[in-house]
Amino acid sequence: MTDELYQNAIVAHARAGAGKGRLKDPDGSATVDNPLCGDRVTIDLRMDGARVAALGQQVRGCVLCEAAASVIGLRAPGASRHDIAVAARIVAGILKGDPVRDAVSWPELSDFKPVSAYASRHDCVLLPFEALERALAAAAKQRTR
Repeated sequence: MTDELYQNAIVAHARAGAGKGRLKDPDGSATVDNPLCGDRVTIDLRMDGARVAALGQQVRGCVLCEAAASVIGLRAPGASRHDIAVAARIVAGILKGDPVRDAVSWPELSDFKPVSAYASRHDCVLLPFEALERALAAAAKQRTR
């Protein structure tokens, strides 16, 4: 399982650690835990209108969780909430074994195809996307105050 699941591309994303580290004075922040495996992801955002201006991510978790957070750290800056929602739907579809569609703006999402065969590991990939959605909601709430 290890060789099949931890493809070179996934390990490379995890090692790259794009966006790794916390942001000072974020507009929105969220921490999400997976109680089953112990993964914890924190996403901090600074917004520029409706787009992510800067992102910081901190992961205590497995390689899959780190890889997904790194892809987010690479692609979320400059993205709108809609772009991020589309990316989250695409990765969820990939994990369900659906054909990759519309992954042009976040092509790294297709690197998670091997995980589709391991349902117990889907949450490891999805957890950073959940943290990102919650951080976006926190930033939107902060703007309305």
